[in-house]
Amino acid sequence: MRDWVYGFFMAWGMFLAIPCPKKLWSETARRKMLVCLPLVGLLVGGIWAGAWLLLRGAPGPVRAAVCAAVPWLVTGFMHLDGYMDVCDAVLSRRDLPTRRRILKDSHCGAFAVICLVLLALGQWSLFLSAESIVWQALLLIPAAARACAGLAVLGLRPMDTSQYAAMGASRGGYLAALAVLLVLAFLCIRILSNGLRAPDDLGKYICVGVFAMIGIQIIINIGMCLGMMPVIGVTLPFLSAGGTSTGTLYLAIGVVLSVYVHSGKDMLFG
Repeated sequence: MRDWVYGFFMAWGMFLAIPCPKKLWSETARRKMLVCLPLVGLLVGGIWAGAWLLLRGAPGPVRAAVCAAVPWLVTGFMHLDGYMDVCDAVLSRRDLPTRRRILKDSHCGAFAVICLVLLALGQWSLFLSAESIVWQALLLIPAAARACAGLAVLGLRPMDTSQYAAMGASRGGYLAALAVLLVLAFLCIRILSNGLRAPDDLGKYICVGVFAMIGIQIIINIGMCLGMMPVIGVTLPFLSAGGTSTGTLYLAIGVVLSVYVHSGKDMLFG
């Protein structure tokens, strides 16, 4: 438990510009720090959603500018630095060693500036043109993005050293594992979307409960495969052996579909 607490505050101090209440560091908690990235994303998403809600009565361009800038300000522009480096390297169209050298170069090139301006204009235009955005989406987007970043750091290793190597080359190797994770992530998003537009509280509670059940199973199973969590009897939804688990999940999806049938127009944003 101590490593998890250290990992959370280490992630906070490293990936947020908000002053961290506890300045902690432990080498044994470094992997836990990456697992805690989604919690850091929830902090960012909470501030982002709060800014959107607080500026409801503000002029459209002002509200759009603030909401476009909040994620950058909260993270201290950390992720923009990597984004600009990648744009410089990829758009240079040079050979691989040169692109790697550009990635390590601290100077900012023309491609990076152009891509940054386009990104800023795109975010500002999105918020300006959006008549209504569900605040829960702003809360979850940073958490999902940081969860993917943590998985990439922990999982993008040579196939022969990966815990997913058991899937074998005949099944597509790492690409197959990535495809499975994307399908499960899409399923969770759709379940949550159904809950957001459910006509009554019962439908919302059902969808959120099923979303939590499947999401927690996925996180625990991935953690076990990557060696970050103790191996316990938690299945990977719809894939691991176990008739009782699979049958229960199908029943849960059936109830979610019932909520979908009795709901109105499908909306994730507004």
